[in-house]
Amino acid sequence: MASTPERSDDVLWSDPPRGPLDAYRMRASFSPRELQLLWEGEDMLRFKKVIFAALEKDPLFTGSRGADLSLEKYRELSFLRCKRVFEYGFFSLDDLEQSPLRLPALFYCLGAYDWSLGAKVALHLMVFGSALYSLGSERHLKYIEKVLNMEIFGCFALTELSHGSNIQAIRTTAHYDPATEEFIIHSPDFEAAKFWVGNMGKTATHAVVFAQLYMPDGQCHGLHSFVVQIRDPKTLLPMPGVMVGDIGRKLGQNGLDNGFAMFHKVRIPRQDLLNRAGDITPQGTYVTAFKDARQRVGVFLGSLSLGRFFITGMCVVNLQQAVCIAIRFSATRRQFGPTEEEEIPVLEYQLQQWRLLPYLAAAYALDHFSKSLLLELVGLYRGLLSGDHVAQQAELSREIHALAAAAKPLVSWTAQQGIQECREACGGHGYLEVNRLGNLRNDNDPNCTYEGDNNILLGQTSKYLLSFLERRVQDGARFQSPLQTVDFLEAYPGMLGQRFQGTSVADWLDPAASLAAYKWLVCYLLHGSHQKVTQETRSGRSDFEVKNSSQVYHLRTLALAFMELTVVQRFHERTHGPDVPPSLGAVLGRLSVLYALWSLSQHMALLYRGGYLSGEQAGQALEGAILDLCAQLKDDAVALVDVIAPPDFVLNSPIGRADGELYKNLWNAVLQGSGVLERASWWQEFSMHRPVVGRLKSKL
Repeated sequence: MASTPERSDDVLWSDPPRGPLDAYRMRASFSPRELQLLWEGEDMLRFKKVIFAALEKDPLFTGSRGADLSLEKYRELSFLRCKRVFEYGFFSLDDLEQSPLRLPALFYCLGAYDWSLGAKVALHLMVFGSALYSLGSERHLKYIEKVLNMEIFGCFALTELSHGSNIQAIRTTAHYDPATEEFIIHSPDFEAAKFWVGNMGKTATHAVVFAQLYMPDGQCHGLHSFVVQIRDPKTLLPMPGVMVGDIGRKLGQNGLDNGFAMFHKVRIPRQDLLNRAGDITPQGTYVTAFKDARQRVGVFLGSLSLGRFFITGMCVVNLQQAVCIAIRFSATRRQFGPTEEEEIPVLEYQLQQWRLLPYLAAAYALDHFSKSLLLELVGLYRGLLSGDHVAQQAELSREIHALAAAAKPLVSWTAQQGIQECREACGGHGYLEVNRLGNLRNDNDPNCTYEGDNNILLGQTSKYLLSFLERRVQDGARFQSPLQTVDFLEAYPGMLGQRFQGTSVADWLDPAASLAAYKWLVCYLLHGSHQKVTQETRSGRSDFEVKNSSQVYHLRTLALAFMELTVVQRFHERTHGPDVPPSLGAVLGRLSVLYALWSLSQHMALLYRGGYLSGEQAGQALEGAILDLCAQLKDDAVALVDVIAPPDFVLNSPIGRADGELYKNLWNAVLQGSGVLERASWWQEFSMHRPVVGRLKSKL
């Protein structure tokens, strides 16, 4: 094993307990401490340790996570824990400026413990709070302090009962009354009720409400956002004209109170319009700094992107915990072997490696991607707040929105599939609730839907990509974007003539091979999608019909492939960066290539159909490279999950504990369950009230 880096103090490091996992840890090719320091940074490691230590020592967090409680008690427990998080003072406004990843890290630490808590805090601070900050102006800063001290509690009210993905069709209205300088917020009917809004069910006192802005003359300026008080903070009773309630039990995250609200001509001050995109003068004149509607919409898109970025991070945390549980289990679970007397860990089997290790690589790749994208969003917010380079900021907002629209589907689906694979890879023990994989699966499931249905979101990314090609065709515009994610398309259509020249596993192990293949694939799909759209248009179909008939096999696949390439490219750059020491370069390089080839292998049919690959050898070599990388990473797998695993107290899985005492931990957990050794309370139904067989049989 590589040597451990020397530190000025050892407060960050706690060696894993000795046990059955030692054999794999001793075989690791790198120092987990060194990788942890590179991956997280000392400040972030220290911050996370403070959070986890506080939770573990606090009696409020050491009991039930809440899933076994009644709905009312679980909601109460989540709110009490939310209050306690504020009392610890883990965050401040200075953190947002100096360390923008610190606040999301807090939410992810809380979510690793329980997503009902993590989401509750995040919706209040990061989604509601950032909407005030990014969509509002100086006149709304008064709310920020109240958010930070929980004087008010917030939610983000966009979705309605009858509209979710189609936000332009939102039906809540905001009519301006110049006589009183007020907006009148109104729900025309129950189908326009705000719905699925996190924190709204029982807790929120204020909401950022999205509504169609109408002028006194009846002109509509489209969707805008408003601060609306929905409950009295002193009583938590609804405000006049507001009907607000809870939508009930869900498949998971039941400690989070998702709710609904209807507004009956609720009046709010003119100043409570969040006016970053546009404002109303007291006399009723609409004013905006943006020259066209697309730029104004770009400001709103940035606020929506934040929620999607937060979800990508949630999914990464879920995937990290699942692979941690499954790999630790696989390294200690022994079944079969080369002889009848010898059983070997199931991690030694190629099939188990192939099932799990690509998801371990994905956990690293997607973690880096989600963090890098969040930093870019912070840069966008800072630019919007400065008011400089309005057109450039609008273009950056469009690109970030396009990335967020495809990132959420890719990451949430990868996590969904990965958690299920981990559940199955742990056999029957993975199905036991105490081992947590089922809860991870249920808590991750809504990530595929809220903040935009995944399949519909992908259409926004493909539309963004096609817009560059359309501009190229019309006026020769270049493929350029602020973050340079589309710049490689400058080689289109010449890139379509490229072919894979290799024939061996070694050819695919070169990182350049997968990057070149992915760039060709995106160009191929862009070309095919443009042809399909053009063909449908020339046939006389409407824009709606063209879009509807071009999604499957074309636009949807294009958006996913583009996002996969973006993740692969960024992970490659990170793992080959100048700050990566030689002692870590090999293992990180293997993770990078494994993720790239595993993702690419899912497009094998397209690579052959388009002619990029030919002959059996190319495809067989790609598959061989994936298996070779899995074999090379097998001995590093336990150390790699040690780097990203939360403490046992947070992971909360007997089969995933760091000591590797699989059976002892599981046996103890089962015996500590409530009433496991007691006679059934309904024992008399068997012993004293036996059925009269056939008593209820029909006599007809």
